[in-house]
Amino acid sequence: MLPDATVAAPPSLLRNTRYLTWLISDTSKGLAAALFSFAVPLLALIVTNDPARAGIIGAVALAVRALTTLAGGVIADRYRRIALMVLGSSVGVVIAGSFTLLALRDALTFTTLLVVAVGLAARTGLFDVAGESALKEVVPDGAMGRAQAANQGRDAVLQLAGGPLGGALLAVGGWVVGAAMTACHLIAAVAAWWLGRSSRAAEANPAPEAHPPTDPDVPATPAAGTATAGARAPERNALAELRAGFAWLLSRTDLRGVLLVSTIINLGFNAAITTVVYALQQDGQSPAAIGWVSAGAGAAMLLGAVVAPMLVSRVPAGALTIVGLTVAAVGAYSLSLVDSVWAITAVLAASVLAVPALNAALMGYFMVATPSELLGRANSASMVLGIGAMPLGPLIAGFGLAWIGREGTIAVCAALCAVATLLAITNRGLRALPAESGWTAHAARFGTS
Repeated sequence: MLPDATVAAPPSLLRNTRYLTWLISDTSKGLAAALFSFAVPLLALIVTNDPARAGIIGAVALAVRALTTLAGGVIADRYRRIALMVLGSSVGVVIAGSFTLLALRDALTFTTLLVVAVGLAARTGLFDVAGESALKEVVPDGAMGRAQAANQGRDAVLQLAGGPLGGALLAVGGWVVGAAMTACHLIAAVAAWWLGRSSRAAEANPAPEAHPPTDPDVPATPAAGTATAGARAPERNALAELRAGFAWLLSRTDLRGVLLVSTIINLGFNAAITTVVYALQQDGQSPAAIGWVSAGAGAAMLLGAVVAPMLVSRVPAGALTIVGLTVAAVGAYSLSLVDSVWAITAVLAASVLAVPALNAALMGYFMVATPSELLGRANSASMVLGIGAMPLGPLIAGFGLAWIGREGTIAVCAALCAVATLLAITNRGLRALPAESGWTAHAARFGTS
């Protein structure tokens, strides 16, 4: 028998080379997405000078992403997830390269921006579920909360850098943004290919049985596509597979309470931020100035991500969620009270300070609770239910600015955030979610056959 100290030792993420390779790939892809999400609304406003038409581009892209995510979940459970990461990043290289050529030829119009936005949204929906689900293949359950907290820190860095970097690149030209996106997707593809190579080597030379299950380079659950004891073969009918993912997710009282809350808070808070960005552009603020608003939020999220691992391991996930939602709701309302760039930056930064811990707790628990063979479909179901209403966000911002003005539109967004917070407070299943050490036992209580 192994010594108790060995068994109890927490798995190290820094020594997990497969996780670090995954992180490089996912971070490169994330930077490309951050640059595009910053540049396209501003390019649309520059090209059309119409917040409503810019909102249509954002809404259509989000709707396409939601629909393709459904297919992405089925694909992620049918095929090797790491191979899908390589393919998805390769598709990103092609689309980003096309965007670069259009920008170089001064051919960016409402129509071409819409086509590119839809293409990248479809790429995200079809392939990013596989990338998220692959995390369970390279990180053991005992480190999942810390891995999600690290991902939140990474996302904060991307937001911190994405705004100023996107603004600086956009000041030179849209083609520079496209070239940077192309390079990011290329790096993501190469890193994913390397991850697949190391995974095949690990499968060909499995670790001895004497190794503890918390070895950092040995996944806690079987890879996608492998048989598990007592698991039935997956249905080959796509709709049946998709229904299975939704049915499993909705059968879990520990998870389904989060879904409606996520849908409403995502809609309200993102619509508020989009309203602020559109209003700043229409007021004549430069892309660089708007980029610093995003950077301020990124800095706050980075600060929140620093303490997220400690909070996730010590504070119940339900409490973290309620606190984070309350802060976001108050911040959304406060955005209607300020109009200068620096005041908006300060309010937005305060609003997202608790988001990294909230996300790490909920996403970490979800990954632990979900069986590997269902992870792709359950992930896509969760994403679709979480972002299902988000296509309305750009429409609320665009048409709201035209019809009721900045303050009225933000007030509507803040009301949505308040509703989400109230639902979270009154949801018993959400309130009962424990800290990281209790996730496995808590999830087992809600297991279904």
